[in-house]
Amino acid sequence: MPTESRVLTFQALDSAAAAARLRAELALDVDPDDLVRDLTAGVRHGYVIVETRAPEAFAAARIPGAINLPYRGMTPESVSDLDRDLVYICYCESIHCNAATKGALKLAELGFKVKRLSGGITAWAAAGYPIDRDSPTLFRASTPTPRCAC
Repeated sequence: MPTESRVLTFQALDSAAAAARLRAELALDVDPDDLVRDLTAGVRHGYVIVETRAPEAFAAARIPGAINLPYRGMTPESVSDLDRDLVYICYCESIHCNAATKGALKLAELGFKVKRLSGGITAWAAAGYPIDRDSPTLFRASTPTPRCAC
């Protein structure tokens, strides 16, 4: 029978350090509910929603109003027309995909302000939020094993 807590193997941060860490986390991540509330309320200024996967994934399912900027093609030239005063909210397939992180990293390295959408398009769709698509059969949010389309 264990006598020491596995949960407390590593000490919890003091409250100031925890608050700083959590504040930094929230500065990088947006949850789908907050984003859909902004979109529903018409609050669309100050940010751009960016699908960072391939064009095929963008055609299959995208958040209304999103632009497609695949992370693999991000270069200083390909982002030269983007407004540096805006925040770019990057998303990809799901928590099993890191295209949003790669895209956000590239944009940040190119001097842009960025955030990631938690859970990607899969979490967005699972919550029942609206999806634009070029074909109704290309995307299924209920697919048991997420397949990244980066």
